Amino acid sequence: MRIVQISDTHNRHQWLKDLPAGDVIVHCGDFSDMGREEEVLDFLNWFIMLPYDHKIFVTGNHDLCLWDAEDIEDLPENVHFLQDRSCEIDGIRFFGLAYNHPESLIPDEVDVLITHEPPIMILDETVGIHWGNSPLRNRVFEVKPKYHLFGHAHEAYGEETIDGITFSNGSSLNDNYYEACHKPRIIEINGKY
Repeated sequence: MRIVQISDTHNRHQWLKDLPAGDVIVHCGDFSDMGREEEVLDFLNWFIMLPYDHKIFVTGNHDLCLWDAEDIEDLPENVHFLQDRSCEIDGIRFFGLAYNHPESLIPDEVDVLITHEPPIMILDETVGIHWGNSPLRNRVFEVKPKYHLFGHAHEAYGEETIDGITFSNGSSLNDNYYEACHKPRIIEINGKY
């Protein structure tokens, strides 16, 4: 399975041209800028049309109008709004934690964890400030997913593996929001591990 990870597009999703091929695309939140319904609808119309077999997204701190949503009506079956819920694709268990929701909601068995916030001290530093979440870090190391995908800290884009967990910050924009300077991250999962 080939996962294409993006995050923090802030209404600038149209800037992402020639996205790489993959089976699943994951957006780790902050697809809107002010959290207005029309911004979310614009993003969803774009996201739904992307040529991936499965599309997964979670909310970020900018996506205000969806913070308390439990579901979104009329999404195609292959578009997964993981608001404190999971889905399974080809035997791989994905779980998405909604922004600002308690880490205790993360199940014990998850292969790919998707959040907006990074865990504290892991790919979370921007301009000398750590934007990560300490309770999230504790829960991630309890659960030990194979992959933890997130964004939020734009300038901390990259990948790091600690204790068998691959952490990936897929922020698409820089801190100025003026350019899509980070390429989509690619995660390859070779079958069930």
